[in-house]
Formats: sequence, C-alpha cells, structure tokens
Amino acid sequence: MPQIPLHYVDLRAFCYATEDEKRVEEALRTFLPEEFEIERVESEGHYGDRILVLSARVENADDVRHVLSRLADLESLDSLLKELDDRVTENTELFLRLDKQAAFAEDVRLGDGITFRAKVEAYPAKKEQAVENAQEVLERLRDETEP
Repeated sequence: MPQIPLHYVDLRAFCYATEDEKRVEEALRTFLPEEFEIERVESEGHYGDRILVLSARVENADDVRHVLSRLADLESLDSLLKELDDRVTENTELFLRLDKQAAFAEDVRLGDGITFRAKVEAYPAKKEQAVENAQEVLERLRDETEP
C-alpha cells in the first residue's frame, strides 16, 4: 500500500471493573504494532466503579499500515464499504466499532468494545472527499487480500 490517506488512527477500549485489564489490553494490541505504547487513564462510572480507558494513537505511516492490515481480516469489508457515508463525519473522521471479545481471540470483527477512529486526509476538507479517500483505502485493502 504505497500512500495512506490517513493522518492518524486512534484506538480505544474501556476496561470495566468486571474485566481483566490484561485481557482488554491484549484485545487492543491485536490491532497495534508490537511494543506500541498504550495510554491508561482511570475514570469512575456512575456508581463509583472503576473504569480504565486504554487508548493508542497511531501516526507513523508504517504503523497505520499495520493497523489497516488487521482490518483487512474483516469478513464484512464489502458491507463496510457500503456504509462509508454513515461512518465518515463532516470532520473527515472514519469511525468503526470492533468486537473486543473477538479481538482478544485475535479475530477481527465489527462489534462492540473497541473504537477505531481515523482522521482521513481530504483536500478540500469535505466529507465527500473523505468518503472517497476512505473507500480507496478499504478497496485497496480488500484487493490486496483477495486470492
């Protein structure tokens, strides 16, 4: 993948009091390059329960390629392409929700638990241009992984 029209990718997962922090971190690491630093911020839920927010920002082009290569494993990549207009914001951000349980098993699926937010390059900075660029990236991913 020669050029990546993404400025950065943010990944975030919440670790609730009932979850094992190491397992949630492992699920998040499914999408990250080796030894990538994960930021931890402790928060508190409505009833005073502890919530740990694990997050990482991937900015380096090679690291962004790594994250995207993991998305190439999505079985629903074609349906994701059809939903791009709903998944790209007016601020040229692409949002996905990934299954945290599946990610722990190193499986990549859309679902709940991990938020994927990518800032899509778009000149001019308009949603329509961002949708086109995101589509180009995802189609390239699909084409590179097809037999």
